[in-house]
Amino acid sequence: MKEINTIFKDAFILEPKAFEDHRGFFMESYNAKVFEELELKFEFIQDNHSLSVESGTLRGMHYQLEPYAQTKLVRVVRGAIYDVIVDIRKGSPTYGQWQGFILSEDNKRQLLVPKGFAHGFCTLVNNTEVIYKVDNYYSAEHDRGIAWNDPDLNIDWPTSNPILSEKDTNHPNLKDADNNFVY
Repeated sequence: MKEINTIFKDAFILEPKAFEDHRGFFMESYNAKVFEELELKFEFIQDNHSLSVESGTLRGMHYQLEPYAQTKLVRVVRGAIYDVIVDIRKGSPTYGQWQGFILSEDNKRQLLVPKGFAHGFCTLVNNTEVIYKVDNYYSAEHDRGIAWNDPDLNIDWPTSNPILSEKDTNHPNLKDADNNFVY
């Protein structure tokens, strides 16, 4: 597995080795021993799976407060997404900065989203399926988000009129968000 740096110290793109032939391909999308060798020490305890039927569906920007914060390992099994993370750790030299990545069934890349980052994605094609591992359980009481269109963040999404859930239309801007992450 190849580890590709991002602008953030603790976030990475991971590129699994795919073995392809006339039948298709085989790859290990996760191997605890390989993660340990890469010094990525997480104990993933749950897999989540989403289907977004329409292109332009935006899910985010989500996070959970401590002590229920989650590290996520995100990958696309069908379709493609523009995946975005925002550093929301107060005191971090990259606080309020964001970076976006294309994850797709073709490039097989995965994004490791550390605790202290808001995460969201926009689908680029219809019928996109995303699977992600997490290292902590969902807690409705600690579930938070920031506005996908926060003008201070100025995220360059691939659509200006996304399909959103009611919940995702009502998140506050980062400066007004409930946030207990400290760098």
